[in-house]
Amino acid sequence: MSGRHILVTGGCGFIGSTLVRQLIARGDKVTVLDALTYSGKVENLDAVAADPRLEIVIGDIVDANLLQALFSSHQFTAVLNLAAETHVDRSISDASPFIATNVFGTQQLLSEARGCWQNLSESKEGFRFIQVSTDEVFGSLGSGGYFSEESLYAPRSPYAASKAAADHLAAAAFHTYGLPVITTYCGNNYGPRQYQEKLIPLTIKKALAGEPIPVYGDGKNIRDWVHVEDHSSGLIAALDRGVPGSRYCLGSRNELTNLEVLDVVCEALEVIRPSQGGTKYRDLATFVEDRLGHDRRYALDPTKAMRELGFAPKHTLQASIAEVVRSYVGDAS
Repeated sequence: MSGRHILVTGGCGFIGSTLVRQLIARGDKVTVLDALTYSGKVENLDAVAADPRLEIVIGDIVDANLLQALFSSHQFTAVLNLAAETHVDRSISDASPFIATNVFGTQQLLSEARGCWQNLSESKEGFRFIQVSTDEVFGSLGSGGYFSEESLYAPRSPYAASKAAADHLAAAAFHTYGLPVITTYCGNNYGPRQYQEKLIPLTIKKALAGEPIPVYGDGKNIRDWVHVEDHSSGLIAALDRGVPGSRYCLGSRNELTNLEVLDVVCEALEVIRPSQGGTKYRDLATFVEDRLGHDRRYALDPTKAMRELGFAPKHTLQASIAEVVRSYVGDAS
């Protein structure tokens, strides 16, 4: 269902900007609200910056006065909440920003969205609030099995705990007030324009600089890798076809260890920009002390999302990594 007026929080970030570009491309009007912290860049939206259907508002979802003014002056028909502090290491060092943005900010956004929804007339039935969550709220898996929409929450890092709290507030808004909330879960995203602290861009940056590439622990922690374009398409599918009150796992069935990801990235780099001086990029891998409370494995079962939403990931990391690496090599030139 195109033609909506959608508020996308965190829309200048890696995932958010990809989502915004897809929404604009299909004809939606989009207002982006982004605090432009360290990982958000207006430049991520350069491709659609001149489109009259895009509005960018610089601000924080923690700012209650700003949210009230924004909802008072706009008649949104959907909200996608991607505004979040997300890096686990940062949450271990200081959880305070995660509690502020992910918990208090989400609650304020839910409150304003509820007022907006209650005041709608013709478009009230189609209003949706999409709470974008993470597989990390479910804790850690063993060697087999998958997280599903029925999995119990068991967060094990300050970041995951803050996202779990946000999800519970969103679910409470649905059950208490009837706000049409849908919650989605996804694994590790990858693609162009990702902030450099994440594994793939960090590996590329370190490799090109000839610096040690840090690998936590034994490097065998497993993640489900999802291309950011596929994740964004899944979010739009949830917006268009998701059932209020439902949860959807946007998994890709593309599990790799951190070492396997490093291998794939370094192999692509050797083809695109061959290493010099006799030291291969892969030789720069350096094992470092493991992250505190590092979960061993995450994997999501996307069956429900495929059946109900038509979610169908088009990428695997192995097949798409060359294009991704080229995007970063070009930036580094």
